[in-house]
Amino acid sequence: MSGYNRTIMSIIEIRGLAKSYRVYQKKEGLGASFRGLFHREYREVEAVRGIDLNVEHGEFVAFLGPNGAGKTTTLKLLSGVINPTSGSATVMGHVPWKRENSYRRRFALVMGQKNQLWWDLPAQESFRLHQQIYRIAPDQFNATVDELTSLLDTRSLLKQPVRELSLGERMKMELTAALLHSPDVLFLDEPTIGLDVIAQRNIQEFLKEYQVKRRVTILLTSHYMKDVAALCQRVVVIAAGYICYDGSLSGIVDQFSGDKVVTLLFGEPGVPEELNRFGELLEVEAPRVRLRIKRSRVAEVLAMLLGQHTIEDVSVEDPPLEDVIAAFFSQAEDARVQDESLAAAEEV
Repeated sequence: MSGYNRTIMSIIEIRGLAKSYRVYQKKEGLGASFRGLFHREYREVEAVRGIDLNVEHGEFVAFLGPNGAGKTTTLKLLSGVINPTSGSATVMGHVPWKRENSYRRRFALVMGQKNQLWWDLPAQESFRLHQQIYRIAPDQFNATVDELTSLLDTRSLLKQPVRELSLGERMKMELTAALLHSPDVLFLDEPTIGLDVIAQRNIQEFLKEYQVKRRVTILLTSHYMKDVAALCQRVVVIAAGYICYDGSLSGIVDQFSGDKVVTLLFGEPGVPEELNRFGELLEVEAPRVRLRIKRSRVAEVLAMLLGQHTIEDVSVEDPPLEDVIAAFFSQAEDARVQDESLAAAEEV
């Protein structure tokens, strides 16, 4: 361990971090392309717009947002892959974009859409390369490989070329490679993208067990809400480069979902015709019905239906998490556009 002191600072500290890019605006047509050789037009794209964030040791934090919100850019900044335009960040006391070897040995970045293993070689050969890069002692290396392949059930795949592995098996090997040097901080960018339900669950179970066992700090981006619900107690939402929520997943549901989904199983043939006046009919398969009802009206509607009809079973649930998150993203984007419009009007 380095001189990082957990009692003094958070393991990740971000203040006013921003990143913008100049993007060339290529116009259509041969003439425009020729003129572009001598005079190019650019526009400024703000990927991250001054975010503040603290993450404590041992936290498993979900970093959510729509495509283009700035999630991957933030992870690249914290990994030292790119430099910021302004602001500051430290991870375990290190400034990521200084790219110190002492920092590189203490974190790992796994991107679901990028491979770090040699495609035509068995994974164990790539593991040996990682051993040399990170200067892992042979005894520690062998023990770590045994532990990870046991947890991921991949011991039999070590001698198989990576190109012959399934997508889920490759991701298990990617995680193994990333964890060989026992990092203190793990950045995961869409680790279950494209995986089937079984592979997703296997990765979730491994990450949950490994994080509890090693107390590693993990920052996860994912579009699969089941990943978030299964793994993370804290959720940070970024939209259009700004952090617009930092709290629990249940807090998002409570704050941004005003509805409940009620499932009714009637004990009589057919279903009542007047149900649509209580809420939105989501599904009707007599005698079972699913309704979306305003949260404030659930008790009133159930009391009325139970008093007038025979109901054998009833359940009340929150709407699908994906729907709630999508609605929240939309609200955050609308609020940002409105704020920018007001700021522009004030300048005028």
